[in-house]
Amino acid sequence: MIFGRSYKWWVVGMLWFVCFFNYADRQAIFSVFPLLKAEMGLSDVQLGIVGASFMWVYALGAPLAGLIGDRFNRKILILGGMIFWSLITIATALSTKYWHLVLFRALEGLGETFYYPASMSLLSDYHGRDTRSRAMGLHQSSVYAGTIAGGAVAGFFGQYYGWRSGFYLFGSLGTVLGFVLLLLLREPRRGAADPDLVEARPATHASLVAGIGAIFRSPMVPVLITVFIGANFVAMIFLTWMPSFLSRKFGMSLAMAGLSATVYLQIASVLGVITGGVLADRLVRRYRGGRMMAQSFGLFLGFPFIFLTGWTLSVPVLVVAMTCFGFFKGLYDANIWASLYDVVPVERRATAQGFMNCLGWLGGSAAPIAVAAASARFGMSASISAGSVVYLLTGILLVFGIARFMRGRAPATSAA
Repeated sequence: MIFGRSYKWWVVGMLWFVCFFNYADRQAIFSVFPLLKAEMGLSDVQLGIVGASFMWVYALGAPLAGLIGDRFNRKILILGGMIFWSLITIATALSTKYWHLVLFRALEGLGETFYYPASMSLLSDYHGRDTRSRAMGLHQSSVYAGTIAGGAVAGFFGQYYGWRSGFYLFGSLGTVLGFVLLLLLREPRRGAADPDLVEARPATHASLVAGIGAIFRSPMVPVLITVFIGANFVAMIFLTWMPSFLSRKFGMSLAMAGLSATVYLQIASVLGVITGGVLADRLVRRYRGGRMMAQSFGLFLGFPFIFLTGWTLSVPVLVVAMTCFGFFKGLYDANIWASLYDVVPVERRATAQGFMNCLGWLGGSAAPIAVAAASARFGMSASISAGSVVYLLTGILLVFGIARFMRGRAPATSAA
């Protein structure tokens, strides 16, 4: 067992690997869409429903997952969920019919919905105000690493060994890791990093309705949720359709499309979340809305490159556009939950995250089907480029919220 002051960073590392498999497992399906389409005779809309089925269950289960995360042992929720979704990933490889894919993707969404509310709540009890953005930013880098691995490995294995092989690999490794971390991960005391806030607002066992009411006492919460819906909608466009887009428009092989659709954007996002975490932890010492300011930079600077990604006919320009969008996306992503935690009660963090995840993923779930339908009329290039408008509008809304509800200097804090 690992002890000492450094343990809070070891927690970041352990959760990093859990989240890595969380995203690798969910991303793998998109790289093998062409194989599924050929084997089962599926249309683009049917493939979009396969992607959306995960998101629907993931989103609808999120409020309950948040409520449970504020009441039960978060370590068990995190690792129990990981073992469950890893076994479902293995089961996905057994699919022989369309409804099997839809069912197993939905069940994977159920298993994964418990992860984020519980893990971010747990992480916030190890990292206080002065290190929270850096810790969550480092954790967020696992999202991009897992997305790259899921897309690239599934595409490679699918091309050479059949689409099922990647699911067997990821599911088996995730199951083993879940059991190993049961021995290493420790459940912290709730509010341990914010003792002054816990004393001011003791935890109560309120209903879901009462818990959500407490969350929305801050007018900044609906602004952050609306911005998250828009940002997640754009992210789902890229995650779902970019491998197929590159294969169709640029003639890339299955393996190359799966790799190219993820590696440039996601590696740049790793640099973006690290930069965003450091920047936000500095800004929040001076301004109440410091973390949100860092997010707004990402939205405003990222939207031109979304347009360029869909519109360009040049592979080098495409790579530059995806890389730049990925970096600025990381600035926003690094502070999604840290910004929320700045405006909700400590004892409602998991509930707030679950509710925000619910609405964000319900909005995001429309993206796979919307792009499939729009591309039939306008083409996939135009449909992807249109996501830039969403990013611009969400950036404007976030700046309005900061100016209206987060004015003033930050309160003095001690180092965590």
